[in-house]
Amino acid sequence: MDCRVLIVDDQIVPRQLFESIIAEADRYRLAAAVDTARVADVYCAGGGVDLVLMDIVMKDGSNGLDAAERIKKSYPKIKVIIVTSMPDALFLQRAREIGVDSFWYKEVQALPMLEVMDRTMAGERVWPDRPPVTDFGLCKSGDLTERELEVLRLLAEGLTDKEIADRLFVSVTTVRYHVNNLTGKTGFSTRTELAVNAVRSGIAVPGIY
Repeated sequence: MDCRVLIVDDQIVPRQLFESIIAEADRYRLAAAVDTARVADVYCAGGGVDLVLMDIVMKDGSNGLDAAERIKKSYPKIKVIIVTSMPDALFLQRAREIGVDSFWYKEVQALPMLEVMDRTMAGERVWPDRPPVTDFGLCKSGDLTERELEVLRLLAEGLTDKEIADRLFVSVTTVRYHVNNLTGKTGFSTRTELAVNAVRSGIAVPGIY
């Protein structure tokens, strides 16, 4: 019996790539392809989906991780593969916590998508060891400490130093210390530049966690 695949991705090129892979593999069949995570679990409710290829960040504001969590809770037999180009390490962490089956980076994939699909459907969990390293100003994303990344994510949400301090249970002085370290490492001169480039690079994506 063919494995029925639901594609959830708001980008046309990746969606067409996945459709092509499914069309060329005789063991898979396209159940549907949609550009929003809002309706993903609805498609799964009818029993016509065995595997979901799920992007995370959608243009309409829907969240692929939230949708994946709903699917895994309501339909645990359905396999879910997260597919994303965003290198934010928290995506990997949350995907593991909600029981996602496999995780695949679109632009730096170590394995072909079809192999990941086959291994996932065979019961294997296929995961990268770490997020891809990306350029971030004068440094690399891997050069930032965990605390600097935490501060950067909250900067990307538009929080003030006081709000960040309250969220992280540290002093405002400590927050400013980390912001200064971030500007020194990256070469960005303002917190606004830090926030904008963090979102642009995918290191920090507000509203997803």
